[in-house]
Amino acid sequence: MASLKTIAQNKKARHDYFIEETYEAGIELFGTEVKSIRQGRVNLKDSWCSIDKGEIFVNGMHISPYEQGNIFNRDPMRVRKLLMHKKEINRLFGVVKQMGYSLIPISLYFKDSRVKVQVGLCKGKKLYDKREDMAKRAAKRDMERAMKEQNR
Repeated sequence: MASLKTIAQNKKARHDYFIEETYEAGIELFGTEVKSIRQGRVNLKDSWCSIDKGEIFVNGMHISPYEQGNIFNRDPMRVRKLLMHKKEINRLFGVVKQMGYSLIPISLYFKDSRVKVQVGLCKGKKLYDKREDMAKRAAKRDMERAMKEQNR
């Protein structure tokens, strides 16, 4: 059984998109980037994935430079290659081009000793969808409060 340890989550993605499907992908990193990720110094907030020439890349992911990294540190915002099967990439490419979906990194986690990215196939939410979600959450919270008060 593989042990999973979540490093970072993209909460904004759940707010801005409907997540239809999720995929697991490896990510190509350098040693100082992995050390920085182990310290939790990564931000997925405005990141997205692009497909170019049959390869999938993550853009906008910020990995802070490692303090003891000196000359080996890479650019924190560089484009990083994701590792997926060719069939999966081609399928995702077709869906993104035809149906107008987006590929968004949802979370970053360790699976055993490897860093993995959970990529979501997402459709953008409209403003009224976001308001509806907030209203549902507020109603659920109010119901839970009422139940808690009743049980006292």
